[in-house]
Amino acid sequence: MAAKRFPIEAGHIMMFARSVGDDNKVYYDEDYAKTTEARGIIAPPTFPQSSAQFDPDYFLRPKVGQPWFGSGKNPTGIQRASGGGGGGGGGLHAEQHFEYHRHIRPGDVLTATVKPGKTWEKEGRRSGKLIFSESITEYRDQNGELVITARGVGVRTERPVDQPAASKSEKAEA
Repeated sequence: MAAKRFPIEAGHIMMFARSVGDDNKVYYDEDYAKTTEARGIIAPPTFPQSSAQFDPDYFLRPKVGQPWFGSGKNPTGIQRASGGGGGGGGGLHAEQHFEYHRHIRPGDVLTATVKPGKTWEKEGRRSGKLIFSESITEYRDQNGELVITARGVGVRTERPVDQPAASKSEKAEA
């Protein structure tokens, strides 16, 4: 889910920080940022996630003139195809970890390399087997230096979650 080429611009950093409600001046005020340990504008910790918007194939990115899956429950009536593992279960993003090797700064041009990580399983109570899979994304700068290692964990269920039985009061209302 990361773009192969991710240019870092000061305006992108500022708007990302605003979008997550972080008003730390180190993300937008050059004069202030120079007085800090960072010695200049840097990106917030979760900023690498925005690289998805530079990926034309990112499945949640709207595409002009095409139906969009979106983020709500079937907002456009489009059914998302289930991924591998079969069984008709669901999936979700379970964890995200970032290991910074140095700060991201305006002017950097990062490239991302995605590789699979570990996979494991656990028995769920209401959806059968839970299948966990890890994805590792390495972001390198324009000089080939490793800047960030991001690790995401997704989980898929073997089958749809069993719905709890309706209570007596819910049945009476129906």
